[in-house]
Amino acid sequence: MLDAILAGYQGDDNKARQILDDPDPRVRARALGALDRIGSIHTRDLLAGLEDIAPAVRRRACDVASRYGSASSSPLTSALHRLLEDPDPLVVESACWALGEHRDATAVSPLASLASSHPDPRCKEAAIAALGAIGDPRGLPTVIEGLSEKPAVRRRAVVALAGFDSNEADAAIRRSLDDRDWQVRQSAEILLGE
Repeated sequence: MLDAILAGYQGDDNKARQILDDPDPRVRARALGALDRIGSIHTRDLLAGLEDIAPAVRRRACDVASRYGSASSSPLTSALHRLLEDPDPLVVESACWALGEHRDATAVSPLASLASSHPDPRCKEAAIAALGAIGDPRGLPTVIEGLSEKPAVRRRAVVALAGFDSNEADAAIRRSLDDRDWQVRQSAEILLGE
């Protein structure tokens, strides 16, 4: 594992590539990070990481992919869409983050569905945050719906409302001033400048 870390800091592209196929998933994940740090990661490296058998590698690949391939028709974006249905909630959370960073409007419908129905609150939060980052009006109803969820989801939803330029979003932020959770109220106050 140390070889993967050192490869990234020493700029050793060859060493990092050699360990992309290491049997240890922690090493493979760090090899992706090393290639990213060096600035020599390729789309094929990320695609392999996004399809890796180990959740830790898929999560790391999502993190790295969040900075690459922002076109909605890119192979990376397509792979990220598939990971919205991953069995590991942390992979789903990471895929949401990456799609939000890509500002991928084609992800609005699957993100909205995930935010409304996923059993894991972390996935709901991440999907709502991604919808806010994308800022597509089609995602607004789902973000507003998130204001009736558990406190952590409501906190994420009120912040996500800042990504929408509409009277409906502004009204939802104002209603959040009366939320029973102080952090939701505080976020609303900050957004409204109160």
